[in-house]
Amino acid sequence: MKYVYILILLLSDLTLSASRVNYTYYRSDVVPENMSVGVKKERFYHLVVPAVEKVHGDLMDFYIRVKSDIDNKRRPTKLKRLREQYKVKDNLELLYALKPHPPSIVIAQAAMESAWATSRFFREANNVFGMWSKNPKESRIAAGIKRKGGRTVWLRKFYSIEDSVREYYKLMARGKHFKKFRKARYETDDVHEIVKKLDNYSEIGSLYGEELSQMIRFNKLEHYDK
Repeated sequence: MKYVYILILLLSDLTLSASRVNYTYYRSDVVPENMSVGVKKERFYHLVVPAVEKVHGDLMDFYIRVKSDIDNKRRPTKLKRLREQYKVKDNLELLYALKPHPPSIVIAQAAMESAWATSRFFREANNVFGMWSKNPKESRIAAGIKRKGGRTVWLRKFYSIEDSVREYYKLMARGKHFKKFRKARYETDDVHEIVKKLDNYSEIGSLYGEELSQMIRFNKLEHYDK
């Protein structure tokens, strides 16, 4: 049902382009009642986009510095430590891990996973991407639906939206299921090609990438990649 709802939003004539938003003040923990589609998206962009742009900029700066060290054969000790940290075998795989994918993909995923910043996980935990928690010692909240066998699913709770975005990028840089995705984002900046490698992110498989691609086009999210 979540994806049907999202597609309805995408096809609505009331859609407000991301590039034409006139922001007002919004809070992540407060969802105004009876929002139009345009206001819903305005609120989402206001809350999420600055965090995505900040984190992407920081990660891109770091990637450029590391790539310069590799190209110029500098700081071998630092590079060795980074390879160990990211559990990669060589410097090329390290660059796969460190190059951040374009903001448009992150924004599209954030919209899809948080129901345009209205989900309970977003409101109560600043959890933009519905990231699970397996560590009982970290801050988290219980999901409303239990898994098979009555097992409780826990969602991570973040101090801020920016923290959530950073942790998402960390997952994509290190997660064992996203090796093909990392290689793709290193080799191309074509977001519609990159999202094809996100089939492991969702239970709907390859349809996930197709829906992200639609969302990026319809909402003109590539505006944020320039």
